[in-house]
Amino acid sequence: MQVSSPSNIQVLPPLSIYVHIPWCIHKCPYCDFNSHEFKGQNIKENEQAYTQALIKQIGSNDVKSNRPIQSIFFGGGTPSLFSPQSFEKIIDALRQKFSLAEFCEITIEANPGTVDKKYFYGYQEIGINRMSLGVQSFNDKHLKKLERIHSQKEAYDAATLAIKLFNDVNIDLMFALPNQTITELNEDIEEAINLHSSHLSYYHLTLEPNTYFYNHPPTLPDHDESAEFSDLVMSKLREAKFEHYETSAYAQKNNQCKHNLNYWKFGDYLGIGAGAHSKITSEYNITRSSTYKNPKQYMQEVAKNCYTQEENIIQKNDISFEFMMNALRLNDGFTFNLFEQRTGLSIKYIDNEIKLSIEKGLLEINNDRIKPTLLGQNFLNDLIQIFLRN
Repeated sequence: MQVSSPSNIQVLPPLSIYVHIPWCIHKCPYCDFNSHEFKGQNIKENEQAYTQALIKQIGSNDVKSNRPIQSIFFGGGTPSLFSPQSFEKIIDALRQKFSLAEFCEITIEANPGTVDKKYFYGYQEIGINRMSLGVQSFNDKHLKKLERIHSQKEAYDAATLAIKLFNDVNIDLMFALPNQTITELNEDIEEAINLHSSHLSYYHLTLEPNTYFYNHPPTLPDHDESAEFSDLVMSKLREAKFEHYETSAYAQKNNQCKHNLNYWKFGDYLGIGAGAHSKITSEYNITRSSTYKNPKQYMQEVAKNCYTQEENIIQKNDISFEFMMNALRLNDGFTFNLFEQRTGLSIKYIDNEIKLSIEKGLLEINNDRIKPTLLGQNFLNDLIQIFLRN
Protein backbone atom coordinates (compact mmCIF):
# COMPACT_ATOMS: atom_id res chain seq x y z
CA MET A 1 0.00 0.00 0.00
CA GLN A 2 1.30 3.48 -0.87
CA VAL A 3 1.53 5.95 1.98
CA SER A 4 1.51 9.65 1.23
CA SER A 5 4.49 11.64 2.41
CA PRO A 6 3.64 14.45 4.84
CA SER A 7 4.76 17.13 2.38
CA ASN A 8 2.56 20.19 1.91
CA ILE A 9 3.63 21.69 -1.39
CA GLN A 10 1.91 24.99 -2.06
CA VAL A 11 3.47 25.82 -5.45
CA LEU A 12 3.92 23.11 -8.07
CA PRO A 13 7.37 23.12 -9.73
CA PRO A 14 7.96 23.63 -13.47
CA LEU A 15 7.12 20.70 -15.75
CA SER A 16 9.31 19.28 -18.53
CA ILE A 17 8.94 16.36 -20.95
CA TYR A 18 11.55 13.68 -21.66
CA VAL A 19 11.03 11.42 -24.69
CA HIS A 20 13.27 8.35 -24.99
CA ILE A 21 14.33 6.94 -28.36
CA PRO A 22 16.03 3.66 -27.35
CA TRP A 23 17.81 2.50 -30.51
CA CYS A 24 21.33 3.07 -31.77
CA ILE A 25 23.53 1.67 -34.52
CA HIS A 26 26.18 0.39 -32.10
CA LYS A 27 26.25 0.06 -28.31
CA CYS A 28 29.36 1.82 -27.02
CA PRO A 29 31.49 -0.16 -24.52
CA TYR A 30 31.12 2.47 -21.76
CA CYS A 31 27.36 3.05 -22.17
CA ASP A 32 24.96 2.02 -19.40
CA PHE A 33 21.93 3.85 -20.80
CA ASN A 34 18.78 2.06 -21.92
CA SER A 35 19.89 1.73 -25.54
CA HIS A 36 19.53 -1.17 -27.97
CA GLU A 37 21.31 -1.96 -31.23
CA PHE A 38 19.09 -2.38 -34.27
CA LYS A 39 20.98 -5.57 -35.27
CA GLY A 40 19.43 -5.95 -38.69
CA GLN A 41 15.96 -4.79 -37.66
CA ASN A 42 14.05 -2.55 -40.04
CA ILE A 43 14.67 0.97 -38.77
CA LYS A 44 11.69 2.51 -40.57
CA GLU A 45 9.22 -0.11 -39.32
CA ASN A 46 10.43 0.31 -35.76
CA GLU A 47 10.32 4.10 -36.11
CA GLN A 48 6.69 4.09 -37.26
CA ALA A 49 5.47 1.62 -34.63
CA TYR A 50 7.40 3.26 -31.80
CA THR A 51 6.26 6.76 -32.78
CA GLN A 52 2.64 5.60 -32.65
CA ALA A 53 3.25 4.11 -29.18
CA LEU A 54 4.74 7.40 -27.97
CA ILE A 55 1.76 9.35 -29.31
CA LYS A 56 -0.63 6.95 -27.60
CA GLN A 57 1.18 7.29 -24.28
CA ILE A 58 1.12 11.09 -24.59
CA GLY A 59 -2.61 11.10 -25.37
CA SER A 60 -3.41 8.80 -22.45
CA ASN A 61 -1.44 10.81 -19.91
CA ASP A 62 -3.43 11.81 -16.85
CA VAL A 63 -1.13 14.47 -15.37
CA LYS A 64 -3.61 17.10 -14.24
CA SER A 65 -1.74 20.35 -14.62
CA ASN A 66 -2.13 23.70 -16.30
CA ARG A 67 1.59 24.27 -16.07
CA PRO A 68 3.12 25.18 -19.44
CA ILE A 69 5.87 22.80 -20.60
CA GLN A 70 9.23 24.51 -20.15
CA SER A 71 11.37 22.04 -22.09
CA ILE A 72 11.19 18.90 -24.21
CA PHE A 73 14.21 16.62 -24.51
CA PHE A 74 14.53 13.82 -27.07
CA GLY A 75 17.21 11.52 -25.65
CA GLY A 76 18.53 8.05 -26.39
CA GLY A 77 19.91 5.89 -27.82
CA THR A 78 20.29 7.92 -30.97
CA PRO A 79 17.19 10.04 -31.64
CA SER A 80 18.73 11.37 -34.87
CA LEU A 81 18.03 7.96 -36.43
CA PHE A 82 14.37 9.04 -36.60
CA SER A 83 13.07 11.36 -39.31
CA PRO A 84 11.87 14.93 -38.76
CA GLN A 85 8.36 13.76 -39.72
CA SER A 86 8.23 11.43 -36.70
CA PHE A 87 9.33 14.17 -34.31
CA GLU A 88 6.80 16.57 -35.84
CA LYS A 89 4.02 14.07 -35.02
CA ILE A 90 5.30 13.69 -31.45
CA ILE A 91 5.57 17.46 -30.90
CA ASP A 92 2.07 17.94 -32.36
CA ALA A 93 0.74 15.33 -29.92
CA LEU A 94 2.42 17.16 -27.03
CA ARG A 95 0.92 20.47 -28.17
CA GLN A 96 -2.54 18.93 -28.25
CA LYS A 97 -2.17 17.53 -24.73
CA PHE A 98 -0.20 20.31 -23.03
CA SER A 99 0.44 24.01 -23.24
CA LEU A 100 4.00 24.74 -24.37
CA ALA A 101 5.75 27.76 -22.90
CA GLU A 102 6.43 30.59 -25.34
CA PHE A 103 10.18 29.92 -25.33
CA CYS A 104 9.99 26.17 -24.78
CA GLU A 105 13.44 24.62 -25.18
CA ILE A 106 13.24 21.58 -27.49
CA THR A 107 16.43 19.50 -27.59
CA ILE A 108 17.37 16.52 -29.73
CA GLU A 109 20.42 14.32 -29.13
CA ALA A 110 22.32 13.43 -32.28
CA ASN A 111 25.26 11.24 -33.21
CA PRO A 112 27.77 12.59 -35.76
CA GLY A 113 27.96 9.09 -37.26
CA THR A 114 24.29 9.14 -38.23
CA VAL A 115 24.11 12.67 -39.58
CA ASP A 116 21.75 13.18 -42.48
CA LYS A 117 21.95 16.85 -43.49
CA LYS A 118 18.32 16.80 -44.65
CA TYR A 119 17.34 15.56 -41.17
CA PHE A 120 19.23 18.39 -39.47
CA TYR A 121 17.44 20.99 -41.61
CA GLY A 122 14.16 19.17 -41.01
CA TYR A 123 14.59 19.18 -37.23
CA GLN A 124 15.14 22.92 -37.31
CA GLU A 125 12.10 23.50 -39.54
CA ILE A 126 9.68 21.68 -37.17
CA GLY A 127 10.69 23.79 -34.17
CA ILE A 128 13.52 21.89 -32.51
CA ASN A 129 15.78 24.70 -31.28
CA ARG A 130 18.61 22.93 -29.47
CA MET A 131 20.89 20.04 -30.38
CA SER A 132 23.13 17.93 -28.15
CA LEU A 133 25.84 16.29 -30.22
CA GLY A 134 27.59 13.16 -28.91
CA VAL A 135 31.14 13.84 -30.07
CA GLN A 136 33.12 12.44 -27.06
CA SER A 137 36.48 13.24 -28.71
CA PHE A 138 37.98 14.90 -31.78
CA ASN A 139 40.84 12.39 -31.80
CA ASP A 140 40.39 9.48 -34.22
CA LYS A 141 42.50 7.16 -32.07
CA HIS A 142 40.27 7.69 -29.04
CA LEU A 143 37.08 7.54 -31.08
CA LYS A 144 38.14 4.11 -32.29
CA LYS A 145 38.93 2.95 -28.74
CA LEU A 146 35.52 4.18 -27.59
CA GLU A 147 33.97 2.36 -30.57
CA ARG A 148 32.27 5.51 -31.80
CA ILE A 149 30.99 5.14 -35.36
CA HIS A 150 32.15 8.59 -36.48
CA SER A 151 35.51 10.15 -37.32
CA GLN A 152 37.06 13.45 -36.24
CA LYS A 153 36.05 15.00 -39.57
CA GLU A 154 32.46 13.79 -39.25
CA ALA A 155 32.30 15.19 -35.72
CA TYR A 156 33.60 18.57 -36.89
CA ASP A 157 31.26 18.70 -39.89
CA ALA A 158 28.21 17.73 -37.81
CA ALA A 159 29.02 20.30 -35.13
CA THR A 160 29.57 23.05 -37.72
CA LEU A 161 26.20 22.33 -39.35
CA ALA A 162 24.40 22.13 -35.99
CA ILE A 163 25.82 25.48 -34.85
CA LYS A 164 24.69 27.01 -38.14
CA LEU A 165 21.10 25.77 -37.72
CA PHE A 166 20.23 25.80 -34.03
CA ASN A 167 20.00 28.54 -31.40
CA ASP A 168 21.89 26.43 -28.87
CA VAL A 169 24.24 23.52 -29.40
CA ASN A 170 25.75 21.28 -26.74
CA ILE A 171 28.78 19.16 -27.50
CA ASP A 172 29.24 16.06 -25.35
CA LEU A 173 32.90 15.27 -24.62
CA MET A 174 34.80 12.86 -22.38
CA PHE A 175 38.19 12.96 -20.68
CA ALA A 176 40.44 10.49 -18.84
CA LEU A 177 40.15 8.16 -21.81
CA PRO A 178 42.20 4.97 -22.27
CA ASN A 179 45.88 5.96 -22.68
CA GLN A 180 44.95 9.62 -23.20
CA THR A 181 47.74 12.15 -22.73
CA ILE A 182 47.40 15.65 -21.35
CA THR A 183 48.50 17.01 -24.75
CA GLU A 184 45.74 15.09 -26.52
CA LEU A 185 43.17 16.37 -24.05
CA ASN A 186 44.36 19.94 -24.56
CA GLU A 187 43.95 19.53 -28.33
CA ASP A 188 40.43 18.16 -27.83
CA ILE A 189 39.42 21.09 -25.65
CA GLU A 190 40.80 23.64 -28.11
CA GLU A 191 38.95 21.97 -30.98
CA ALA A 192 35.70 22.20 -29.03
CA ILE A 193 36.28 25.84 -28.06
CA ASN A 194 37.11 26.85 -31.64
CA LEU A 195 33.72 25.60 -32.84
CA HIS A 196 32.01 28.33 -30.76
CA SER A 197 29.20 26.18 -29.43
CA SER A 198 27.07 27.62 -26.64
CA HIS A 199 27.33 24.65 -24.26
CA LEU A 200 29.82 21.87 -23.49
CA SER A 201 29.27 18.79 -21.36
CA TYR A 202 32.59 17.29 -20.26
CA TYR A 203 32.35 13.88 -18.55
CA HIS A 204 35.01 11.84 -16.80
CA LEU A 205 34.98 8.36 -18.33
CA THR A 206 33.84 5.93 -15.64
CA LEU A 207 33.49 2.17 -15.74
CA GLU A 208 29.80 1.54 -15.12
CA PRO A 209 28.44 -1.92 -14.21
CA ASN A 210 26.82 -3.91 -17.01
CA THR A 211 29.05 -2.40 -19.67
CA TYR A 212 31.77 -3.98 -21.79
CA PHE A 213 34.44 -1.71 -20.32
CA TYR A 214 33.42 -2.71 -16.79
CA ASN A 215 33.95 -6.39 -17.60
CA HIS A 216 37.01 -5.75 -19.78
CA PRO A 217 38.58 -2.63 -18.25
CA PRO A 218 40.94 -0.63 -20.46
CA THR A 219 44.01 1.17 -19.13
CA LEU A 220 42.77 4.48 -17.72
CA PRO A 221 44.68 7.43 -16.22
CA ASP A 222 45.33 7.06 -12.50
CA HIS A 223 43.76 9.30 -9.85
CA ASP A 224 46.47 12.00 -10.03
CA GLU A 225 46.39 12.12 -13.82
CA SER A 226 42.59 12.31 -13.81
CA ALA A 227 42.71 15.23 -11.38
CA GLU A 228 45.21 16.99 -13.64
CA PHE A 229 42.92 16.38 -16.64
CA SER A 230 39.91 17.74 -14.74
CA ASP A 231 41.84 20.87 -13.75
CA LEU A 232 42.85 21.45 -17.37
CA VAL A 233 39.25 21.15 -18.60
CA MET A 234 38.03 23.67 -16.01
CA SER A 235 40.83 26.19 -16.54
CA LYS A 236 40.71 26.11 -20.35
CA LEU A 237 36.94 26.49 -20.47
CA ARG A 238 36.97 29.24 -17.88
CA GLU A 239 39.48 31.14 -20.04
CA ALA A 240 37.09 30.71 -22.98
CA LYS A 241 34.26 32.36 -20.96
CA PHE A 242 32.37 29.15 -20.26
CA GLU A 243 30.61 29.12 -16.88
CA HIS A 244 31.02 25.87 -14.97
CA TYR A 245 27.48 25.83 -13.61
CA GLU A 246 26.94 22.12 -12.95
CA THR A 247 29.16 19.11 -12.20
CA SER A 248 29.81 18.26 -15.87
CA ALA A 249 28.25 21.23 -17.67
CA TYR A 250 29.76 24.45 -19.03
CA ALA A 251 27.81 27.19 -20.78
CA GLN A 252 28.32 30.53 -22.40
CA LYS A 253 26.35 33.36 -20.74
CA ASN A 254 22.58 32.67 -20.67
CA ASN A 255 23.00 29.32 -22.45
CA GLN A 256 22.51 26.87 -19.59
CA CYS A 257 20.36 23.86 -20.48
CA LYS A 258 16.85 24.62 -19.19
CA HIS A 259 15.87 20.96 -19.23
CA ASN A 260 18.77 19.80 -17.08
CA LEU A 261 18.41 22.76 -14.73
CA ASN A 262 14.86 21.62 -14.09
CA TYR A 263 16.21 18.22 -13.00
CA TRP A 264 18.83 19.73 -10.71
CA LYS A 265 16.30 22.11 -9.14
CA PHE A 266 13.99 19.18 -8.36
CA GLY A 267 11.40 20.19 -10.92
CA ASP A 268 8.81 17.84 -12.38
CA TYR A 269 9.22 15.83 -15.55
CA LEU A 270 7.08 13.42 -17.49
CA GLY A 271 8.91 10.52 -19.12
CA ILE A 272 7.58 9.20 -22.44
CA GLY A 273 8.96 6.07 -24.09
CA ALA A 274 10.78 2.85 -23.18
CA GLY A 275 12.35 2.99 -19.71
CA ALA A 276 11.53 6.69 -19.26
CA HIS A 277 11.20 7.99 -15.70
CA SER A 278 8.74 10.56 -14.36
CA LYS A 279 8.61 12.70 -11.24
CA ILE A 280 5.28 14.37 -10.65
CA THR A 281 4.33 16.57 -7.69
CA SER A 282 0.86 17.04 -6.25
CA GLU A 283 -0.20 19.09 -3.26
CA TYR A 284 0.48 16.26 -0.82
CA ASN A 285 3.06 13.94 -2.36
CA ILE A 286 5.75 13.40 -4.97
CA THR A 287 5.41 10.31 -7.15
CA ARG A 288 8.08 8.59 -9.21
CA SER A 289 7.20 6.16 -11.98
CA SER A 290 8.84 4.42 -14.92
CA THR A 291 7.80 2.59 -18.08
CA TYR A 292 8.93 -0.80 -19.44
CA LYS A 293 12.59 -0.66 -20.49
CA ASN A 294 12.63 -3.06 -23.42
CA PRO A 295 11.25 -1.21 -26.47
CA LYS A 296 9.40 -4.25 -27.81
CA GLN A 297 7.75 -4.89 -24.44
CA TYR A 298 7.02 -1.17 -24.06
CA MET A 299 5.11 -1.15 -27.34
CA GLN A 300 3.25 -4.31 -26.40
CA GLU A 301 2.19 -2.89 -23.03
CA VAL A 302 1.14 0.44 -24.54
CA ALA A 303 -1.05 -1.48 -27.00
CA LYS A 304 -2.80 -2.94 -23.91
CA ASN A 305 -3.18 0.55 -22.39
CA CYS A 306 -0.55 -0.24 -19.75
CA TYR A 307 1.87 2.70 -19.42
CA THR A 308 3.63 2.22 -16.09
CA GLN A 309 5.82 -0.61 -14.82
CA GLU A 310 6.74 0.87 -11.44
CA GLU A 311 5.28 3.66 -9.33
CA ASN A 312 5.99 4.82 -5.80
CA ILE A 313 5.49 7.83 -3.58
CA ILE A 314 8.70 9.35 -2.20
CA GLN A 315 8.68 9.16 1.59
CA LYS A 316 9.58 12.07 3.87
CA ASN A 317 13.08 10.82 4.78
CA ASP A 318 13.91 10.34 1.11
CA ILE A 319 12.61 13.66 -0.22
CA SER A 320 15.36 15.79 1.31
CA PHE A 321 18.05 13.35 0.14
CA GLU A 322 16.69 13.29 -3.41
CA PHE A 323 16.55 17.08 -3.48
CA MET A 324 20.16 17.35 -2.30
CA MET A 325 21.32 14.64 -4.69
CA ASN A 326 20.15 16.89 -7.53
CA ALA A 327 20.57 20.45 -6.26
CA LEU A 328 24.13 19.97 -4.98
CA ARG A 329 25.26 19.30 -8.55
CA LEU A 330 24.76 23.03 -9.12
CA ASN A 331 27.90 24.96 -8.25
CA ASP A 332 25.79 27.93 -7.14
CA GLY A 333 23.63 25.67 -4.98
CA PHE A 334 20.10 26.64 -4.01
CA THR A 335 18.10 28.94 -1.75
CA PHE A 336 16.30 27.97 1.44
CA ASN A 337 13.08 28.93 -0.31
CA LEU A 338 13.67 26.56 -3.24
CA PHE A 339 14.24 23.64 -0.85
CA GLU A 340 11.02 24.39 1.01
CA GLN A 341 8.98 24.96 -2.16
CA ARG A 342 10.12 21.76 -3.89
CA THR A 343 10.07 19.40 -0.88
CA GLY A 344 7.28 20.79 1.31
CA LEU A 345 9.72 20.61 4.23
CA SER A 346 11.25 23.31 6.40
CA ILE A 347 14.97 23.95 5.86
CA LYS A 348 15.32 23.17 9.57
CA TYR A 349 14.55 19.54 8.70
CA ILE A 350 18.15 19.18 7.45
CA ASP A 351 19.83 21.42 10.05
CA ASN A 352 22.07 18.69 11.43
CA GLU A 353 23.22 17.55 8.01
CA ILE A 354 23.98 21.11 6.93
CA LYS A 355 26.00 21.78 10.09
CA LEU A 356 28.03 18.58 9.63
CA SER A 357 28.69 19.42 5.95
CA ILE A 358 29.89 22.90 6.89
CA GLU A 359 32.16 21.47 9.62
CA LYS A 360 33.73 19.16 7.03
CA GLY A 361 34.31 22.11 4.68
CA LEU A 362 31.95 20.72 2.03
CA LEU A 363 29.17 23.33 2.20
CA GLU A 364 28.89 27.05 2.75
CA ILE A 365 25.98 29.43 3.35
CA ASN A 366 25.83 32.96 1.95
CA ASN A 367 22.70 34.79 3.14
CA ASP A 368 19.95 32.28 2.34
CA ARG A 369 21.89 30.33 -0.30
CA ILE A 370 23.50 26.95 0.33
CA LYS A 371 26.24 25.88 -2.08
CA PRO A 372 29.01 23.30 -2.22
CA THR A 373 32.54 24.56 -1.61
CA LEU A 374 35.26 23.66 -4.10
CA LEU A 375 36.07 20.74 -1.79
CA GLY A 376 32.39 19.78 -1.82
CA GLN A 377 32.33 19.88 -5.62
CA ASN A 378 35.38 17.61 -5.77
CA PHE A 379 33.92 15.18 -3.22
CA LEU A 380 30.29 15.47 -4.23
CA ASN A 381 29.36 11.86 -3.46
CA ASP A 382 30.70 12.19 0.09
CA LEU A 383 28.71 15.40 0.53
CA ILE A 384 25.47 13.89 -0.76
CA GLN A 385 25.83 10.82 1.49
CA ILE A 386 25.61 13.05 4.58
CA PHE A 387 21.96 13.71 3.70
CA LEU A 388 21.04 10.02 3.33
CA ARG A 389 18.73 8.94 6.18
CA ASN A 390 17.93 5.40 7.25
